Amino acid sequence: MVDIEVVKSKIIEGLNLEDISTDEIEDDMPLFGDDGLGLDSVDAIELTLILEKEFGVKVTNMAEVETIFASCASLTTYINEQLNS
Repeated sequence: MVDIEVVKSKIIEGLNLEDISTDEIEDDMPLFGDDGLGLDSVDAIELTLILEKEFGVKVTNMAEVETIFASCASLTTYINEQLNS
């Protein structure tokens, strides 16, 4: 089972977010938009690659992308569901 702190650190590392630590990212903080981390569409592509490289998980249903990438909590849930299926 993947811990949410691991997911946060992989996001920071993979997207080169040097000015933020895992403590500053709330579990349910939006990853995209002005109310959260402020990631953009290029970052979404990078996140997809991080999922595949770091966790061996692919996003196959594009209709679920917005839900999967909503927050670190939703991303961690998705990773663990895929690893356990």
